[in-house]
Formats: sequence, C-alpha cells, structure tokens
Amino acid sequence: MARHTHSESPGERREDASGSPSHIDGEKFRDTIGHFASGVTIITAQHDGTNFGVTANAVTSVSLEPAMLLVCLNRKSRTQGAVSRSRAFAVNILEERQGDLAVRFAMTGPGKFDGVELRHGDLGSPLLQGALAHLECWVMEEVAAGTHVVYLGGVHRAEYFPGEPLAYFRGRFGQLELDRDVPADADILDPALSQHFHDALTFFTHG
Repeated sequence: MARHTHSESPGERREDASGSPSHIDGEKFRDTIGHFASGVTIITAQHDGTNFGVTANAVTSVSLEPAMLLVCLNRKSRTQGAVSRSRAFAVNILEERQGDLAVRFAMTGPGKFDGVELRHGDLGSPLLQGALAHLECWVMEEVAAGTHVVYLGGVHRAEYFPGEPLAYFRGRFGQLELDRDVPADADILDPALSQHFHDALTFFTHG
C-alpha cells in the first residue's frame, strides 16, 4: 500500500529579505517532529525554597566522559528561570503509570507539587517518588535557541529503578512495547555509546 507523505516543494519555499530560504512553518515543523517517539521527563529545580517543575521530552545524553546531558526549556517556563538562577536541575524520567503526573506538570499555574511525594537531591532539586530514574545535574552551559533555552548539564548523580518508561508520540502518552534487544555494536547507536553501553549503565548508577 502506498504511503502518503508531504514535503515542501521548491515552489513552497519562502525567502526572507536577504534572499535566503526562510524557516519552515512552525506548525508543520511541530507536526512533523511529533512523529519522533520519545520518553517523558519532568525537569525540576528549586530556587529560594520554592519547587519548580515542567514536563519535557527534549532531553538527550551528550557525553559519557564526562557524563553530560542536555535539556531544552521554553523561555516562558517558570522552571526555566529557576534553572538559570539556581544553576542546577534534576531530570525525572517517568514510569509508564505516571501519565497523569506528566499532564499535571505540562500545565501552567500553581499546585503542581500538591500531594506529590518527593525528596530533594544533593543539589537541592526535587526528585519525584515513583519515577523510573533520576539524574541530578548542574548547569555547565546555557544557550538561547529561539523560543527555548538549551542547558548542558553535568551529571552529578544518577539512579534508576525497575519498571517501564512512559512514552510520548504525536501528542499522546502511552506504553512502550519492546520487541527485541539492540546489539551493542549496532550502527544506529552512537559509537561512543555502543562501545561503552554496558559500562555506562554501571557508571550512571554508581558514579
């Protein structure tokens, strides 16, 4: 069966005043990038005794040595401001039964932490009870990128627990069905990650 695809033809490309092609329409970009399935996290921080948190899926590992990751937060997010001021944050990787928590922290307004069990990590950021994993980070660098701020975080401490991840695809949360193991030397993995795949699990747990 033929699959329907849509791409922007040369005739649809717009040019700015300098004659260079302009950026793709924001709505089309959002709908297209939404086809990239991901896990779900809640980024948390604490500043002046107040807890902050927001749901995010723009999270990725960057380096094993030193252990680094990056997160992208909207400039309008109060959590983004708290991360910039406190210079620390935590990545709470959500478990498959935490979809309601993901929805709560995706909303704006007070009361996000009402009734949520948590503890504060070494760097002061909230660690949510029941999460699949926690990574405590300090801000190494921050870069303004359009509507968002990109944070490069050095991983201070990490831990994970038994369970399965909450998944996100095209605006919906769901469960991830694992079909097969990926060989450590598979081409789809970053060479650095594939070379140290099993060592990395131990490093992130006990490092």
